[in-house]
Amino acid sequence: MISYETAAPGAPLLEVSSATPHPKGSQVLLKMVACGVCHSDIHLHDGVFDLGNDKQLEVGRAGQVLGHEIFGEVVAVGEDVIDVQVGDRRVVYPWIGCGECASCRRDEEHLCTPGRGLGTMAKGGFADHVLVPDGRYLFDKGSVDDALASTYACSGLTAYSALKKIADRAAGDEVLIIGAGGVGMMAIQIAMSMGIDPIVADIDPSKLELAKSLGVKRVFDSSDRAQAKAIKGLCEGGVLAALDFVGAESSVNFGLSCLRKGGKLVIVGLFGGALNMPIPFIPMNARIIQGSYVGSLQEMSELMALVRAGKIAPIQIEERPLNQVSQALADLKAGRAKGRIVLRG
Repeated sequence: MISYETAAPGAPLLEVSSATPHPKGSQVLLKMVACGVCHSDIHLHDGVFDLGNDKQLEVGRAGQVLGHEIFGEVVAVGEDVIDVQVGDRRVVYPWIGCGECASCRRDEEHLCTPGRGLGTMAKGGFADHVLVPDGRYLFDKGSVDDALASTYACSGLTAYSALKKIADRAAGDEVLIIGAGGVGMMAIQIAMSMGIDPIVADIDPSKLELAKSLGVKRVFDSSDRAQAKAIKGLCEGGVLAALDFVGAESSVNFGLSCLRKGGKLVIVGLFGGALNMPIPFIPMNARIIQGSYVGSLQEMSELMALVRAGKIAPIQIEERPLNQVSQALADLKAGRAKGRIVLRG
């Protein structure tokens, strides 16, 4: 099999030829058909997360096969597999845990540390074959396009899980989506399928225009702090919830400035930085700041049911061949991607 592995931090990935694995027990081997490229791949490729205040979290290592948004065709199964057959075409849930810790026992494998995530800890989809530990991590995509199907494993799931964290809404409760990139665009589509009329903010006018083409009526430039006052005026004191799909200091502060009393900021993006704010403002304003990391296996099941039912409109996809993975990472990092880049096997 051919895989593309990390070398030095930020360096082009190395093309590596190795023996194709043979599945055993509950394992399933897929031929990679499509694999999305995510901002998390950039951080793992660079080897660090920016923690702000000149601090970094080192996460990279040589020999990683990144890529966690995987759609593939089953080409072999282990002797214990009964629910999956050769020829099945499936979306892979990559956020796989150890199966034994407290998080896994609560069916929150995505919160297992360090876990066995495909493309994060175990070998992922930047390869022509992927070994999945168990058939229960595979989902039918229905009739959606192959490339689009791959994106539901992370951008779709991440957006869906974040939106579920603000499910308790009443009439007049407004929702702000910050960041109209790949995940933010998916959040817009899922939000609209849930009956939410989102407000969208971004620093890129072209992304705001794309959001408007999807049916968003209210867009704002989040680089202009005065726009936060405009949003608060529009929403009678502020939004109930702001979902930040950027996760930078500027976007977090913009989200906080748009909240009403009792509002919730859900931080999803991992751009980096540090949050500094007066502690008394948190209880005085009764605000909640919550992190959201991908989503559970149950949420993946719920999301894919919506996908198969045709309830989520597609996002913009840019397809490239697998051997262009290094350039795809560079383009995504430089902000040259519109929508989601998906590699084809």
